Amino acid sequence: MQWLRFTHEGEETIGILEGDMVRRHAGEMFTEFVPAGEAISANGIQWLAPCKPQKIIGLWNNFRAAAEKNGWNEPAEPLYFLKSPGSVAGHEQPIGVPAHYDGRVVYEGELVVVIGRTARAVSVTDAPAHIFGYTCGNDLTAVELLHRDASFGQWTRAKSFDGFASFGPTIQTEFDPSAAQLRTLVGGRERQNYALSDMFFSPSELVSRISHDMTLEPGDLIYCGTSVGVLPLKPGTTVDVVIEGIGTLSNRYG
Repeated sequence: MQWLRFTHEGEETIGILEGDMVRRHAGEMFTEFVPAGEAISANGIQWLAPCKPQKIIGLWNNFRAAAEKNGWNEPAEPLYFLKSPGSVAGHEQPIGVPAHYDGRVVYEGELVVVIGRTARAVSVTDAPAHIFGYTCGNDLTAVELLHRDASFGQWTRAKSFDGFASFGPTIQTEFDPSAAQLRTLVGGRERQNYALSDMFFSPSELVSRISHDMTLEPGDLIYCGTSVGVLPLKPGTTVDVVIEGIGTLSNRYG
């Protein structure tokens, strides 16, 4: 199933995408929900981020090709940071240029794991039962902030401007990351094309290991990291993150 959040005629709701129609549901996406009303055209909705995460976790150096190109060692454990939940943006929502930062901003097309059940110190074997589904993500970064102060890496700040955690358009509950490719198009031109199977740590491994550090709650997101092809964005550019089997996340920057 492909779950989404949207507004229609001023009402915010959840639903399931069925082709070019949306079947509205009432209740909670991760617990109890029931169909509510007739299906409506997806052309008449305003897309929202598919869920409201309490935590957004992002991976660094989780793809072999990127590590090889940049001369990074294979990580012994997942290397991650946190993004502010306030940085969320949904499909087709514009992402503004930061008002008080005039440096480079880069896109990072990524697979995103959506937690569906509370996960606390779960095993790799049990981790899939705690994954609700997967979606497309764009982990934007103000790269010149990261190491501007040599005494303190500003990962949270560089990753958390409004709109810098774009994800959507839907959460796909039936998806096999090991057999999929991710493509990122910038202004219609392909800039990234990589296999999701190239991860050092698979989604199940990430959920397991991170859940030993902190409790993961329904709706929390894990951005699985990106591979080669990351470049700065120009204001006015549209970025499309495409994962076959999930869909296309599209946002205009600036």
